[in-house]
Amino acid sequence: MIPNNAELPPDSRPRSPPPEPKSLLSKEVDKSVAGSQSQDRATQVTAPRCHTSCIEAPLSRLFRRLGRVVAKYPWVFLLLPVLLSAGLGSGFMFLEQRKTNDIEEQFTPVGGPAKGDRSLVQAYFPTNDSWRFSKSRLTTEGAFVSLLVVSTSDLLTPSAWEQIRLLDTSVNNLSIKDAEGVPFTYAKLCAHTLSGCSLPNPLLQFQTIPTTVTFPFLRVNRSSAAFLGNVVGGVELGSGINPYWRLKTAKAVKLVYYLREDAAPDREMSHAWLNAFLKDFPLVLQKLRLENLEVSYFTSLSRQKEFEGIVKEVIPLFSVCYFLIIFFSVISCYRTNHIISKMWVAAFGVVSAGLAVLSSFGLLLHCGMPFVVTVSNAPFLILGVGVDDMFIMVSAWQRTKFIHSLEDRLADTYAEAAVSITITTLTDVLAFYVGIMTSFKSVQAFCIYTGTALLFCFLYNITCFGAFLALNGKVEVYLSQFVFQEDYGRCSSVKKFLCRKGLCLSPNGEEETHAMNTFFRKYYGPLITNIWSKLFVVLLYAGYLAASIYGCFQIQEGIDLRNLANDNSYIVPYYSMDKKYFSEFGPRIMVFVTKSVPFWDEITRNNLDNCIQSLEKNHYVSETFSDSWLRAYEKFFEAIHQNINNRTVFFRHLDQFLQFVPQYEWDMQVNRTAREILSSRFFIQSVNVSTAVSEKMMLNQLRSTAAQCDIPLTVYHPAFIYFDQYSVIVENTIQNTLVAAAAMLVVSLLFIPNPLCSLWVTFAISSVIVGVAGFMSYWNVNLDSISMINLIICIGFSVDFSAHISYAFVSSDSTSANQKIIGALDLMGYPVVQGAASTIIGVVALAAAKAYIFRTFFKIMFLVILFGAAHGLIFIPVFLTFFGICSRAHEETPCRDPDCP
Repeated sequence: MIPNNAELPPDSRPRSPPPEPKSLLSKEVDKSVAGSQSQDRATQVTAPRCHTSCIEAPLSRLFRRLGRVVAKYPWVFLLLPVLLSAGLGSGFMFLEQRKTNDIEEQFTPVGGPAKGDRSLVQAYFPTNDSWRFSKSRLTTEGAFVSLLVVSTSDLLTPSAWEQIRLLDTSVNNLSIKDAEGVPFTYAKLCAHTLSGCSLPNPLLQFQTIPTTVTFPFLRVNRSSAAFLGNVVGGVELGSGINPYWRLKTAKAVKLVYYLREDAAPDREMSHAWLNAFLKDFPLVLQKLRLENLEVSYFTSLSRQKEFEGIVKEVIPLFSVCYFLIIFFSVISCYRTNHIISKMWVAAFGVVSAGLAVLSSFGLLLHCGMPFVVTVSNAPFLILGVGVDDMFIMVSAWQRTKFIHSLEDRLADTYAEAAVSITITTLTDVLAFYVGIMTSFKSVQAFCIYTGTALLFCFLYNITCFGAFLALNGKVEVYLSQFVFQEDYGRCSSVKKFLCRKGLCLSPNGEEETHAMNTFFRKYYGPLITNIWSKLFVVLLYAGYLAASIYGCFQIQEGIDLRNLANDNSYIVPYYSMDKKYFSEFGPRIMVFVTKSVPFWDEITRNNLDNCIQSLEKNHYVSETFSDSWLRAYEKFFEAIHQNINNRTVFFRHLDQFLQFVPQYEWDMQVNRTAREILSSRFFIQSVNVSTAVSEKMMLNQLRSTAAQCDIPLTVYHPAFIYFDQYSVIVENTIQNTLVAAAAMLVVSLLFIPNPLCSLWVTFAISSVIVGVAGFMSYWNVNLDSISMINLIICIGFSVDFSAHISYAFVSSDSTSANQKIIGALDLMGYPVVQGAASTIIGVVALAAAKAYIFRTFFKIMFLVILFGAAHGLIFIPVFLTFFGICSRAHEETPCRDPDCP
């Protein structure tokens, strides 16, 4: 029986370690190699050497001292973090105030060009939806309800049109009551044109469908025509003259009801009406019982409301993940020897990660940091990653001897784990804080919350968790008084029975070796160092790299706005039908002159016309549907036989022209006193803009063409606010990746200062990033602000796995590269597997989420962990064996730095 350490006789008491012993990491690598590769002992030589890192020695000393202090005062270090978490956790009372889920603000680039262009347009051309509303002249999306009616047959038949008009009447009859109880219908809140409420569809001006309807322009009278291209879809055309083709059939019709929002009271009432519509319309639609018609709907509030609603879905998933992580941690730390089993320690490690989430989030909420929906992913990640350091510390504790004092055991544990957990934390936190450089606020918020939470995980692991480990050690010492040594040959049958039940200890005080460590030392290590295995791994990596590079060229950019809602949301079928039937005609783009120019000057007009023609010649623009007040004014002058090149004559007939076509008055800012046009605008019609690639190409090409004009032109449409992400997403991703990779290289050089091995770690970073980016395309994941978050994560995690193995490899004193890598796998293989598995388990529940944001997070995290672990356990071990110089045994020059022992 092993008594309490305090009662051991003097000759059996543990002696204090020498001032600077060789790292426990190196000792264990040597020991494991010596046990499994005894046939190579004859070839081993001893050479003068120094530690591989002058950072390791002082860091290990610091952690050793901290371990002793924690072991001496465990209750202090246990309770202080708990009390700190309780205090900081009070920040959650501000959660509702800090929520910022505005889609435009969070998922479009900060300082995007379109936002500046919008400010200019609003300054030059203020809207007035109470009497001169025009959809194409909106500077925002506006306040609206959109109904999309689809039929498998023709919608222009009398019976189908009657049902459409019945649907229109039902929408007009929906009402709300103001504060005084007065009902407000759509008619009282609609946006007004010069002729009254704006029509949801130009065809609704007809009680019955005319025998002849032209498309894409519907001629209303001799002087005006209405554009049907974006409100009538699935068309079959007959004869005619462009753009007045006879419309034979149509399978889809869109009804868009615009409401007033320019004045604050109107905006409030309109939003109230929209909320009432979302609440009541499904029931109204059900009562109508429309035959052979499928109706989907969307409002200007829908995208935002659906986006905010997806957070509620993941709350139950978090509890599932928390249970799974605890279960996995307990199982992975279980030992058949019940005295040294670390089940409760593992469970508390998960609790420690939870306290880190509580403290970090509470602190940032106290500081006023916005809480974005993307941050909801963070607890899943932190829960999985936060326990990684716990596994390393438990592994280090289990390599200490039970017969040593508690302070010595915890000091040795901290000293051995110091470099590993510091590298893990430093790389992950740096990767996230580098992500703050991005132009997307949603990414910035996620990186700040997650990086801070990982810092708290590190802090709580070396204080709170270490204290619990010390208390558990005291329990082990106490229980050891009632158990027996494994050498029980002379013991009674009762004692032998208790020993077989796991109530015994090793005579030398060592904890039992885990089966996974045995697997890595005896089976996997020798297998991976076999020459044929190495050849297979090299070929496997070549295939992986080829597939990844090919996938990188197939990846799509930009976030599809429908993905900001749940899969079962009512807006998903609307987006699908809209894309199917209304993708031929894209946004009607505003082209405005940003300064005063002399339009009466012929050279100026020619230059401007050349610029407009250059825009019209673009592949994504149809010149047939352009609208220019200047071209109309030139035709007007031809009709009245006047000289437009005279400034006085130009302004003399301007009012007469605007009386004839009053809508053009909204397209120019005229100073009649100074006889000057301060600004003006024209319109071009985009076509065939149905994919993210076409949106990106169109925007970049139009802006490039406008920038080359002699006259300052700017192109704008409200959708460009979201298109701007295409111009920065790749640049931001590459920038963040390069900066983070450089930071990781510096960290690697500091902690693994052999340049060749540090380059191998950097190589692993690049390789994992390429792999994740490439395989994203195979899994239908776009490169957007959400996947950018995960690529940032990718940098930190790829370092974790490779750095652990590389550091263990470098720390070995063995002379054979194969021996060193077997020892490194024996020492760090199982913690790497535990870390990878815990992270996957932490996010696996997100695979069942019905929202794209959370499923994408799972997909990329799965790829990151899969490829990161593959590099750490397969590729890097093999590649390191090709270069046996990465070890202490080959460093012949003594260290001159006093920090190097």
